[in-house]
Amino acid sequence: MLNRAFTTGGDPGLLDSLTTAVLVFDRELRLCAINQAGEDLLNVSARKVQGLLPRELLPAAPLFARRMERVSVSGEPTTERELSLFEGHEHGPTVDCTVTPLSEGEMRGMTLVELIQLDRHQRIGREEQFLTQHRAAEALLRGMAHEIKNPLGGLRGAAQLLQRELRDAGLREYTRIIIAEADRLGKLVDRLLGPKGPIERRECNIHVVLEHVRRLAEAELPGTIRLQRDYDPSLPPLQADRDHLVQLFLNLVRNAAQALESQHGGTITLRSRIERQVTLGSRRHRLVLRVEVCDNGPGVPEELQHAIFYPLITGRPEGTGLGLSIARRIVQQHGGLIECRSRPGDTVFTVWLPLETGP
Repeated sequence: MLNRAFTTGGDPGLLDSLTTAVLVFDRELRLCAINQAGEDLLNVSARKVQGLLPRELLPAAPLFARRMERVSVSGEPTTERELSLFEGHEHGPTVDCTVTPLSEGEMRGMTLVELIQLDRHQRIGREEQFLTQHRAAEALLRGMAHEIKNPLGGLRGAAQLLQRELRDAGLREYTRIIIAEADRLGKLVDRLLGPKGPIERRECNIHVVLEHVRRLAEAELPGTIRLQRDYDPSLPPLQADRDHLVQLFLNLVRNAAQALESQHGGTITLRSRIERQVTLGSRRHRLVLRVEVCDNGPGVPEELQHAIFYPLITGRPEGTGLGLSIARRIVQQHGGLIECRSRPGDTVFTVWLPLETGP
C-alpha cells in the first residue's frame, strides 16, 4: 500500500512497525501512502483513502488542511501542537502534527506528515504511575494481611479451646461468635489480596467468555436494565485463564448494574475491538484486545476516578470496594491494563489484553 516512490530504498514493514502515524502526500497534496499506525489512528483503510486531499481525509480538522496548504506553498516545515483530528468529538484523538516538505530524490515535492498521539502518551504515563503506586499499596496490604491473620489464627484457636471447656450454652454462643467473626475477617483479608496462585493460560474466545457473562448477568438484572452487545467477530483467540476472565467481566457488569439501580432505561454495552501497536507497561504489543463495559448511569464521582481500582474505595455506602480491585488484579496477571473514563451518562471501563504472550 506504500507506493513505489515512497518505498524506494526503504522497508514498508519497518514503517508499519512504527507507533507514530506517518502519511505521505504527493505534489498535488493527495494521499499516496499511510502506515499501519496511521490507519489505526484515523480509523481508515489505506485502500479507501488513497488519493484523498487533506480536507477530504480529515473533514473535521480544517486546521490540518490549512497547514498542509501553507507548507505546500512556503516549502517550510511546521509543527502544530495539540491538534484535534475530530473537532466536536470529545474522545477524538489529539496529536502533535509535524508537516515536512521533501526535497530530495524521487520524493522531491512530496509532503511527509507525522502524527504523534498525545492522549496515548499521557495514558502510558498514567499507567506507569498507577503501577508504581499499586505495587507500593500491594506490598503494604500483604504486610498488613500477615500481621492481621497471625493473631486472628491465635484468637480463633483460643476461642475453640475455650468453647470445649464451657458447659454453659450461653457462654459457648459467645465463643461461636468470636470464631465466626475471625473467619469473616480472614476471608476479607484474602479478598483484599485478590485471586491466589498463578493463572492457567489456555486458548479461549473472548466472545464465549462475554456471552457466558451476559447470560449470568441477565439472570440477575432487573427488567429496567438492558444489556446489549457490540462485538467484532473477526477477533482471534487469546491465551488466558477463562475463569478469571469471567470473574473480571462479571465484576464490571455487576458494577455497572449497581450504578443503574435507581435509573429507568439503563443500558449496559459489551464491546470488543482489536488494536495494533499498543504499549502496555514497558512493552509494546503488535495486537491487543480491547473490551469495554459501558453504561449510561450517573457516572463515577470525579474525586474517586483516580483511586477507584484500589481496595476498599467505593462510591456506594453499601459497597465493599473489592470488585474493581479484584478486576484490576486479574487484568494485571494477564499483562493487560484496565482504565475508567466517566462522566454523567457515559461511563466506560476499558480492558486491554495482549494477544501474544511470548517474551
